[in-house]
Amino acid sequence: MAKSYYLKRTLIGLCAFFGIILAPFAYNQLFAAYQAPEVKLPTEAQMLTAGFGTTTCIENKDFMRQQHMTLLNDWRDWALRDGNRSYVSTDGVEYEISLQRTCMKCHTNKAEFCDKCHTVAAASPYCWDCHIQPEGYNEGN
Repeated sequence: MAKSYYLKRTLIGLCAFFGIILAPFAYNQLFAAYQAPEVKLPTEAQMLTAGFGTTTCIENKDFMRQQHMTLLNDWRDWALRDGNRSYVSTDGVEYEISLQRTCMKCHTNKAEFCDKCHTVAAASPYCWDCHIQPEGYNEGN
Protein backbone atom coordinates (compact mmCIF):
# COMPACT_ATOMS: atom_id res chain seq x y z
CA MET A 1 0.00 0.00 0.00
CA ALA A 2 2.83 2.38 0.72
CA LYS A 3 4.30 1.89 -2.74
CA SER A 4 1.15 3.02 -4.57
CA TYR A 5 0.93 6.08 -2.30
CA TYR A 6 4.42 7.22 -3.31
CA LEU A 7 3.81 6.31 -6.93
CA LYS A 8 0.76 8.58 -7.11
CA ARG A 9 2.67 11.47 -5.53
CA THR A 10 5.63 10.91 -7.83
CA LEU A 11 3.45 10.87 -10.94
CA ILE A 12 1.59 14.01 -9.84
CA GLY A 13 4.90 15.74 -9.13
CA LEU A 14 6.35 14.76 -12.50
CA CYS A 15 3.23 15.94 -14.33
CA ALA A 16 3.34 19.27 -12.50
CA PHE A 17 7.07 19.66 -13.21
CA PHE A 18 6.74 18.98 -16.95
CA GLY A 19 3.58 21.11 -17.13
CA ILE A 20 5.45 24.09 -15.71
CA ILE A 21 8.48 23.54 -17.95
CA LEU A 22 6.42 23.09 -21.14
CA ALA A 23 3.83 25.83 -20.48
CA PRO A 24 5.69 28.63 -22.36
CA PHE A 25 6.12 26.44 -25.44
CA ALA A 26 2.46 25.43 -25.41
CA TYR A 27 1.39 29.06 -24.97
CA ASN A 28 3.43 30.15 -28.00
CA GLN A 29 2.02 27.36 -30.14
CA LEU A 30 -1.59 27.85 -29.08
CA PHE A 31 -1.78 31.63 -29.04
CA ALA A 32 0.75 32.55 -31.77
CA ALA A 33 2.72 34.97 -29.60
CA TYR A 34 4.85 36.16 -32.53
CA GLN A 35 3.24 37.96 -35.42
CA ALA A 36 5.52 39.12 -38.21
CA PRO A 37 5.00 42.82 -38.86
CA GLU A 38 3.56 44.02 -42.15
CA VAL A 39 6.35 45.94 -43.88
CA LYS A 40 5.95 48.40 -46.72
CA LEU A 41 7.82 47.04 -49.71
CA PRO A 42 8.82 49.39 -52.51
CA THR A 43 6.37 49.72 -55.37
CA GLU A 44 7.28 48.69 -58.91
CA ALA A 45 7.45 52.37 -59.86
CA GLN A 46 9.95 53.08 -57.05
CA MET A 47 12.08 50.15 -58.14
CA LEU A 48 12.06 51.23 -61.79
CA THR A 49 12.97 54.81 -60.87
CA ALA A 50 15.90 53.44 -58.82
CA GLY A 51 17.48 52.64 -62.17
CA PHE A 52 18.19 48.93 -61.84
CA GLY A 53 15.98 47.94 -64.77
CA THR A 54 14.10 45.38 -62.70
CA THR A 55 11.09 45.36 -60.40
CA THR A 56 12.47 42.73 -58.02
CA CYS A 57 14.91 42.98 -55.15
CA ILE A 58 18.48 41.73 -55.60
CA GLU A 59 17.35 38.30 -54.38
CA ASN A 60 13.92 36.73 -53.83
CA LYS A 61 11.71 37.78 -50.92
CA ASP A 62 12.23 34.65 -48.81
CA PHE A 63 16.01 34.85 -49.15
CA MET A 64 16.03 38.53 -48.18
CA ARG A 65 13.78 37.97 -45.16
CA GLN A 66 16.01 35.23 -43.80
CA GLN A 67 19.48 36.16 -45.01
CA HIS A 68 19.65 39.94 -45.49
CA MET A 69 22.01 40.50 -42.55
CA THR A 70 24.31 37.70 -43.71
CA LEU A 71 24.30 39.20 -47.20
CA LEU A 72 25.08 42.68 -45.85
CA ASN A 73 27.95 41.27 -43.75
CA ASP A 74 29.27 39.42 -46.81
CA TRP A 75 29.01 42.62 -48.86
CA ARG A 76 30.98 44.50 -46.22
CA ASP A 77 33.73 41.89 -46.27
CA TRP A 78 33.85 41.66 -50.07
CA ALA A 79 33.91 45.43 -50.56
CA LEU A 80 36.24 46.50 -47.77
CA ARG A 81 38.54 43.53 -47.41
CA ASP A 82 38.58 42.06 -50.92
CA GLY A 83 37.95 45.22 -52.99
CA ASN A 84 35.04 43.55 -54.81
CA ARG A 85 32.30 46.12 -55.48
CA SER A 86 30.11 43.98 -57.73
CA TYR A 87 27.40 41.47 -56.80
CA VAL A 88 25.70 39.21 -59.33
CA SER A 89 22.31 37.98 -58.10
CA THR A 90 20.98 34.48 -58.72
CA ASP A 91 18.96 35.79 -61.69
CA GLY A 92 22.13 37.19 -63.31
CA VAL A 93 21.65 40.91 -62.68
CA GLU A 94 24.76 42.78 -61.53
CA TYR A 95 24.48 45.27 -58.65
CA GLU A 96 26.94 47.61 -56.99
CA ILE A 97 27.81 46.47 -53.47
CA SER A 98 26.58 49.51 -51.57
CA LEU A 99 24.06 49.89 -48.77
CA GLN A 100 23.32 53.49 -49.68
CA ARG A 101 23.49 53.36 -53.48
CA THR A 102 21.77 49.98 -53.92
CA CYS A 103 19.51 49.08 -50.99
CA MET A 104 18.46 52.62 -50.04
CA LYS A 105 17.40 53.48 -53.58
CA CYS A 106 14.30 51.29 -53.17
CA HIS A 107 13.94 50.95 -49.40
CA THR A 108 13.64 54.64 -48.62
CA ASN A 109 11.51 54.59 -45.47
CA LYS A 110 13.52 53.35 -42.49
CA ALA A 111 10.58 53.48 -40.05
CA GLU A 112 8.24 51.52 -42.33
CA PHE A 113 10.77 49.05 -43.67
CA CYS A 114 13.74 48.46 -41.36
CA ASP A 115 12.54 49.54 -37.93
CA LYS A 116 9.28 47.56 -37.89
CA CYS A 117 10.98 44.16 -38.08
CA HIS A 118 14.03 45.10 -36.04
CA THR A 119 11.81 46.36 -33.20
CA VAL A 120 9.71 43.18 -33.12
CA ALA A 121 12.84 41.00 -33.30
CA ALA A 122 14.61 43.14 -30.65
CA ALA A 123 17.53 43.48 -33.06
CA SER A 124 19.92 46.40 -32.96
CA PRO A 125 21.60 46.58 -36.35
CA TYR A 126 24.77 48.61 -36.44
CA CYS A 127 24.51 49.82 -40.04
CA TRP A 128 24.22 53.48 -39.09
CA ASP A 129 27.18 53.31 -36.72
CA CYS A 130 29.42 53.64 -39.79
CA HIS A 131 27.09 54.69 -42.61
CA ILE A 132 25.59 58.14 -42.90
CA GLN A 133 21.95 58.14 -43.84
CA PRO A 134 21.60 59.49 -47.40
CA GLU A 135 20.03 62.90 -47.93
CA GLY A 136 16.29 62.63 -48.32
CA TYR A 137 16.20 59.31 -46.47
CA ASN A 138 12.77 59.23 -44.90
CA GLU A 139 12.91 58.66 -41.15
CA GLY A 140 9.25 57.95 -40.68
CA ASN A 141 6.85 59.59 -43.09
